[in-house]
Amino acid sequence: MLKGAHVDDKLSLLGLIINASVVVQLVMASLVLASVLSWMFILQRAAVIGNAKKSMEEFEDRFWSGMDLSQLYLEISQESNGSGAENIFRAGFKEFSRLSQKGPVDSDALLEGVQRAMRVALAREEERLNENLPFLATVGSTSPYIGLFGTVWGIMNSFRDLAHVQQATLAVVAPSISEALIATAMGLFAAIPAVIAYNRYSTKTELLMVRYETFADEFSSILHRNVHNQNAG
Repeated sequence: MLKGAHVDDKLSLLGLIINASVVVQLVMASLVLASVLSWMFILQRAAVIGNAKKSMEEFEDRFWSGMDLSQLYLEISQESNGSGAENIFRAGFKEFSRLSQKGPVDSDALLEGVQRAMRVALAREEERLNENLPFLATVGSTSPYIGLFGTVWGIMNSFRDLAHVQQATLAVVAPSISEALIATAMGLFAAIPAVIAYNRYSTKTELLMVRYETFADEFSSILHRNVHNQNAG
């Protein structure tokens, strides 16, 4: 009974991790760390993208409500937590006002400056939305191979253990094979959520960027009409 209990302890999950070789323990530790960081970034991205979508919808309601653009710009400039379309609008209108105050200016040059300012704001928003997504992609693509390395190392240990016994039994190779399988499972456990989250948030980011670019084009068209009407007047 005592011998059987000892074998069961060695084959328990905690026992396998404690009794694993140093290399396999390092593999497991790296996968656990990657999994913890992945979940932290997954939750962070969910909050950032969710807030960005909500902010976009609220700003579009204000923008298309018929409010004077100068008044909207003053209100947004006083807000310290602006993001997304608000930053794009702020950058474009600020550049429009700056160039207009210089006196008579070619309408094409004015609109080109406004569009350039909005492109910079768009790039910053894209960078903000994509933050930490490359890490999720890296975890999703490399974790299975890291786990596979632990698996190969565990199987190598099982064959080495077989070389030192006269009679091969399951009890001799079971611990090494089990720790190898745990490394594989941990690699998949780290990779699967990271891949799902990366694909999901990449798609959401692309959709938000399309909405931002559409807004930038619409805002440019509004400014183009205003400049044309001013020149015609």
